[in-house]
Amino acid sequence: MKINHNEDRKFTLWVLAWPVFIELFLQFLLGTVDTLMVSRISDNAVAVVGFSNQLFNALTTLFATVASGAGIVIAQKIGSRREEEARTVAIIAFKATALIGLVLSVILITLPRPIAVLLQLPEELLPLAEVYISIVGGGMILTAIMSTLGTAIRNTGNTKGPMYTAVGMNIVHIMMNYCFIFGAFGFPQWGLTGVAISTVISRLIACLVLLFIFLGTFERRIGLKDFSLYDRKLFKEVLVIGWPLGINSASWVFSQLAIFSFLAVLGSTELAARTYMNTLESFCFLLGFSLALAAQIQIAHLYGGGRTKEAYSAVYRTLFIGLPLVIINAFILVLFGKHVLGLFTQDQEILTMCASLLWLNLLLQPGKMVNMALGNALNAVGDTRYTMKISLIFMWVIATGCSYLLGVSLGWGIVAIYICMIADEYIRAVLSYFRWRGRKFLRQREEELSKEEAKSAGILSGSPVLTQ
Repeated sequence: MKINHNEDRKFTLWVLAWPVFIELFLQFLLGTVDTLMVSRISDNAVAVVGFSNQLFNALTTLFATVASGAGIVIAQKIGSRREEEARTVAIIAFKATALIGLVLSVILITLPRPIAVLLQLPEELLPLAEVYISIVGGGMILTAIMSTLGTAIRNTGNTKGPMYTAVGMNIVHIMMNYCFIFGAFGFPQWGLTGVAISTVISRLIACLVLLFIFLGTFERRIGLKDFSLYDRKLFKEVLVIGWPLGINSASWVFSQLAIFSFLAVLGSTELAARTYMNTLESFCFLLGFSLALAAQIQIAHLYGGGRTKEAYSAVYRTLFIGLPLVIINAFILVLFGKHVLGLFTQDQEILTMCASLLWLNLLLQPGKMVNMALGNALNAVGDTRYTMKISLIFMWVIATGCSYLLGVSLGWGIVAIYICMIADEYIRAVLSYFRWRGRKFLRQREEELSKEEAKSAGILSGSPVLTQ
């Protein structure tokens, strides 16, 4: 297959990664500023935001099945020079995820308190949770649309569009947070309710911008009549890759939600500590995750174009760059993390608890980096069932089951829960490494290309191709 060098430059790791990094950094900044501003309301408000975000993350897996699968198929189709099929996949994914998001919005608007009670949120946090879940959860359709549009645009090689959108969304969100929390510039002082409203409005604006970019992201512009497009075969391709991705993602998010529920049983102090640690941990793997996500796009593109040797080596380049960055960031956090936490809370019990967790985070992050890189590489070539299987087994047996046994039943607390999370990451990292070394899906792709070339040669020569 002829190599398009202009397109190759578009799909290099650095060109893909730096806008993704800035986009994710701004999302991290949004979460940090959210937590910092909400901490001015109360530690209870911080716990509600952290708990609610885990719930929302869990629910996003219901449309991530389609969005993630579509993203990989889009990159593969563009790599194999089938842009029209990539365009159709993007449109189908947009419609499917918007419908799922709408259903989730209705459920969260109507049942916020029963959901919080079901997930064992402490009684004193229920009034705040009811307000926050109903408002932010009511905008789940916006989250679904943002996820799909951003994924589709990013997997065409345009990682800058979502980045610029994230810049605008963060500016709007931070300004509105300031106005609603502190009553600045004549705005009402609405506290956590204002934070929720600010979140929904900023996401609505982001959706509109991403939709504008999406309409012109392919060679043939998407028009209103194109939204009636449907191709059963292409949608099946998305689901074949996407459903294990969705279960994999759900496995991680729901296991984290379960762990948050265990922390809620231990007490609001542990729940707040984990929420603050989530914010700090984001700093550690931010650049590494950007590289892993960029590598997934690059590997899917190379795989679609039949360049399997380049696809195989791409993940090792990602690890060579990403692992040192993650380790250095985690070590910096050990040195300065407690001072940063002082900006969020003055509760000495929470600060002492987080100080010990920072050392454990130094062990946790390298395992996460290897999982991100190798897991994304396996997903990029379509080996999504394997990553799903090991996630289902080890996330639930080690990370979740052992967390409950050691942290709650035996009373060893949040430190034991972190140790279980570390063990889960390293076990899956080792298994993913050996799976990638086996090159199963890469060899299958090479065989497919050999057959296609043999068939094409037979047609061009006018001679029949012998088959066994």
